[in-house]
Amino acid sequence: MSTNPSEFIPRLKRLIPKLRGKRMGVLGDLMLDSYLWGEATRLSPEAAVPVVDFVSQSECLGGAGNVAANLAVLGAHVETFGVIGTDEAGRTLQKCLREKNILEKGVIPDSKRVTTLKTRIIASHHQVVRVDRERREPLRPETEKKLLGVLFNALKSLDALVLSDYDKGLIADDFADRVLSAAHQLKVPVFVNPKTSRLYAYRGARAIVCNTKQAGFFVTRSLSDEQSVEDAGRALLAHFGCSAVVITRGEKGMSVFEESSPRHLQIPATSFEVTYARVGQSGVAHGATGRQVFDVTGAGDTVLSVLSLAVAAGASLPDAAVLANTAAGVVVGKLGTAGVSPQELEHALEDIRR
Repeated sequence: MSTNPSEFIPRLKRLIPKLRGKRMGVLGDLMLDSYLWGEATRLSPEAAVPVVDFVSQSECLGGAGNVAANLAVLGAHVETFGVIGTDEAGRTLQKCLREKNILEKGVIPDSKRVTTLKTRIIASHHQVVRVDRERREPLRPETEKKLLGVLFNALKSLDALVLSDYDKGLIADDFADRVLSAAHQLKVPVFVNPKTSRLYAYRGARAIVCNTKQAGFFVTRSLSDEQSVEDAGRALLAHFGCSAVVITRGEKGMSVFEESSPRHLQIPATSFEVTYARVGQSGVAHGATGRQVFDVTGAGDTVLSVLSLAVAAGASLPDAAVLANTAAGVVVGKLGTAGVSPQELEHALEDIRR
């Protein structure tokens, strides 16, 4: 694709309305993110830790749920597939899905499981601590059978499937292989955020999206320069047997490798200075020496969501990657799990032009 903003930005802006209405499936580890908001003005006399005076509490979708929420904000018709516990966190998670008009008939309650709950304590817009409640055991055979049955029945009506693996026990190698095989037969592209505990799953995906640390683990070496990143990208294409690999690289932007292209595409980070605001509220200020921070809470989910949705809407993978990179530049200016609206995405593209 052209690197001249005057050429690709109008094309990407025309793409944004086409995102609405695409049928997207999200399969993965559903989580509930809970935020305890407060103020901290003193240290505890018991230990060198801040005392947080409670102000409010809020919950939102995390993990694969955040991927689904990102897609829904952009106007996609989203169906989720996963397993939760029959606990309070699970009921709250289902309520959050309904509030965002995300279909939940593929969410299977299992009384033997615990819904993953991540509680963050935020004081004066800074995260103080996070407490995780979760278990990582594999699915029970009867639960897996029920989940796959619902998914396979819905797969034929989807424009794309996102596989969001957070290594919580839902996705095993055989499970992933069955899902990808079924999707391939129905010509439904699958976009995957892999976990390093699974070295041989996800083969045949349309695109694998990972960060530099994950990519380095897969190729068993540190990615310290451009050549090592390029070598890793090519190796991962062969390793996963996929059509494309996208490596997010923080302040260095994003590298895109396609099986059909002899050269990779390097997308620079957006010129946004990061500020912090409440969850779901814009917090981006613009500066002449902007920087981009990836893999803060939910940024990787945003890349995966926007990339998959853009391709489902007819974009080339390079165009989709530029749009995803732009979206991530907006999301990192928000504290906590948050998405990007079509309006924010359009404004961010305008900022690139300047």
